[in-house]
Amino acid sequence: MHLAHPSVVSLAPGPQASWSLLRNGSPLTIRGVGGAGRPDLLAALGGNAFRTWHTEDSRVLDEAHAEGLVVMAGLSVGHERHGFDYTDLARVERQRVDLLCIVRALKDHPALLVWGLGNETEGFERPEGNPLVWRELDTLARLIKEEDPLHPVCTVIAGPGEKKLASFQRYCPHVDILGVNAYGDAHLIPDALERAGVTRPFLLTEFGPTGHWEVRQTPWGAPIEPAGHEKFRTYLQTHRDIMARAPGRCLGTFAFLWGHKQEVTPTWYGMFLPSGEKTPAVDAMALAWTGAKAADPSPHILGFDSPLAEATVAPGSVHEILARLSPSAAPLELDWRILEESSDRRIGGDPERVPPDWSRCVRPLAGNRCRVSAPETPGAYRLFLYARDGRGGGVAANFPFRVA
Repeated sequence: MHLAHPSVVSLAPGPQASWSLLRNGSPLTIRGVGGAGRPDLLAALGGNAFRTWHTEDSRVLDEAHAEGLVVMAGLSVGHERHGFDYTDLARVERQRVDLLCIVRALKDHPALLVWGLGNETEGFERPEGNPLVWRELDTLARLIKEEDPLHPVCTVIAGPGEKKLASFQRYCPHVDILGVNAYGDAHLIPDALERAGVTRPFLLTEFGPTGHWEVRQTPWGAPIEPAGHEKFRTYLQTHRDIMARAPGRCLGTFAFLWGHKQEVTPTWYGMFLPSGEKTPAVDAMALAWTGAKAADPSPHILGFDSPLAEATVAPGSVHEILARLSPSAAPLELDWRILEESSDRRIGGDPERVPPDWSRCVRPLAGNRCRVSAPETPGAYRLFLYARDGRGGGVAANFPFRVA
């Protein structure tokens, strides 16, 4: 139903430091994703919200509204690691003006739910963050609420580190909701908030597969990416656990990433393949939101049988690989590829280049097999397999190897 007036969103306190997020007077638990693509599919699978990192105009809000979704509208705040200087008062003032222009333009949109003020702006340089940055986040929150009193403000931090939680509590009294991006340590959030004395509600604003900094590595430092069925379990369990562990404190979750991106690999954090197919992570969130298993689940790659996996091999040596696949209701199209190990590692999700392609070294064989001739150039590589069912479902898996 089209609303001719802005949504009115508020936080209602409850017993024992609990909270409810109210939209036009009705309680709303966020079942969301990070990224604004495919709003029709998100709505069909039981989601109700998505999160953006920077919102410049009303297009994403319009698309969300057309599907009955709401938006945590991101307002990009400068990072010190990108060169933003919080002692430069003129630049700080320009940022305030720019953000308030966006707020003024979008505050009356009916799909607007919450303002997402910055993403991990506290940085990684010191565990407690920079007091200048925290104070500016609080100033921005106050100014936004003066301009738009109908929508709460949330700022987002990286992980549940207690020193930064203490800084948030000390310096940001005008921020209504704390957003926390967390992966393997998401279960630590409720206790960490309690120890830091944070009584405001929170959102799990980013979660998904086990992070690349949290997994086992090869001797040459290549992290082992979880398989699709492992990602399925982690997405589902993380959402269920945080909602069960923090009733009345956690207002909902945003799964990451409703799309695809290069971060360590082209497949680690994407809930879709680069070619657009949904992966088991999407099925996991649909199950989390609705309690029903997918009618048409994505395929699974259960693993690989090959001495090449995580091995160091000679240049030009030949190896066969067998992929173990779950039963599928449709024939699977298999796409084998080899990429160099990423050498363009960034932090905080900053953009990375896709590594060079060496797929000329792999030859598909009958069945679920392929043959690899190790590159002649020494270095670190990954073998990828993409499996697509031709009905919109897909999955990817990979393993690292080294040529020396």
